[in-house]
Amino acid sequence: MHRWPLEEKPLLVFYETTKACPLACRHCRANALLKPLPTELSTKEAKKFIEDLTGFGRPYPVLILTGGDPLMRDDIMELIDHARSFGIPVALSPAVSTKLLNDELLRELKGRVSSVSISLDGARPETHNYIRRTALERIDVFKTTLEVLNKLRSYGIEFQVNTAVMKLNVHELPPQVFKIVKDSGANAWEVFFLIRVGRGGMELEPLDPWETEDVVQFLYDASLYGLPIRTVEAPFFRRVIMQRSSGIKYEGGKLYWELTKQLRELMGEPSGIAKPPSFTPTRDGYGIIFVASDGSIYPSGFLPLTLGNVRKDNIVRVYKEHSVLRTIREARFNGKCGMCEFKNVCGGSRARAFTELGDPPSLRPGLYL
Repeated sequence: MHRWPLEEKPLLVFYETTKACPLACRHCRANALLKPLPTELSTKEAKKFIEDLTGFGRPYPVLILTGGDPLMRDDIMELIDHARSFGIPVALSPAVSTKLLNDELLRELKGRVSSVSISLDGARPETHNYIRRTALERIDVFKTTLEVLNKLRSYGIEFQVNTAVMKLNVHELPPQVFKIVKDSGANAWEVFFLIRVGRGGMELEPLDPWETEDVVQFLYDASLYGLPIRTVEAPFFRRVIMQRSSGIKYEGGKLYWELTKQLRELMGEPSGIAKPPSFTPTRDGYGIIFVASDGSIYPSGFLPLTLGNVRKDNIVRVYKEHSVLRTIREARFNGKCGMCEFKNVCGGSRARAFTELGDPPSLRPGLYL
C-alpha cells in the first residue's frame, strides 16, 4: 500500500452541508438549528466545490457529508450522485431521526455511499438522550440509534460509530459502549475528545489531562479485540500505539484500571494474536480539511480558523499553499509539542491549542494537548 501524500492532498474532506438538524445535542460543534441558514451553499455552488476536489488527483479524498444533518438538505442525493459521477468516494454522517433516517432512505443510500457514521454517546438511554436532545420530534434517541445500527447491518451498508467522551459519560462509556459497538457489526469506533467549541463549550466538561491519558491507554487495550479504533482531537493515541506496541507498559491511573477491569469482565481476554492498531499521521489541517455550510474553509471542524471560502478560493490551492496549513504540516510547534519526539506522528490537538490559547500551530509550555 502506497503512503498517502498528505502534503499534497487531504485524506478526508468534511463538508458541513447545512446547520439544520432535528437534534439539539449539548456538545454540538456546529451550533445546529432547526432550519437551514440562507448563507449555506446552493446546489450549484456545492456541485462546483465537489468538482474542484478532482484537482487533488486520483485517488481522490473521501468526501464526508456532515452537518447539522445532511439529510435536511433536499438535494443531498443529488450531491452524493454528483460526487460519485467523478469517482469521489462519499461517506455520510446523519443525525438519528425517524422522519429522515428511515427504511426508504437507507435503501437509497445502499450502493451510493462508502460508509455511514452514527453517534452513540452513552450505554444507557439516560446518558445518550441527555446529551443528544431532540428538537424536531419526540423520540427515544438511544433506542432509535440502536435500531438504525441494526438496519444498516441488515441493508449491508458499512458503518462506523462515533462517540464523544467527556466527564459526563467516561465511567460508563468505554467498556459498555465498546461492547455495543462491537456487537453491532460496526467497521470502526471513532472516539471524539470534547473541544470547547459550539455548544460543547457551554454545557459539558472535557476530561482532565490524566483522565485523557487513562482513556487513550484503555483504547489501546480495547483495540486488541479486533475492532478498529480511531480518535478525533486525541492524536496522542498514536504515541500510545507506538509505545505500547514496542513493549512499554502503562502503570495506569485509577480510571484506566477501572475501565480495563470492566472491559475484561465484559469481553474476556483478547482471543488469538492481538494486532495493534495502525494509523495515518493526520491532524487538523494535515490530511484533513473542513468546509463549513457557508463555504468557509477551516483546518478542521473543531478549528474554526478561516483559511478562505470555496465560493471564491480553490480548495486545492488553499490546502497546498496556505501558510497556517504549511506550518501545521511541517510540525513547527512551540513549547512541549515542538520539542516532543512524537511531534510528526502526533502534533497535539491544534483545535484545543486554538480554543485554549488562540494559537493553532504552536503551544505554550504546560498545556496538555
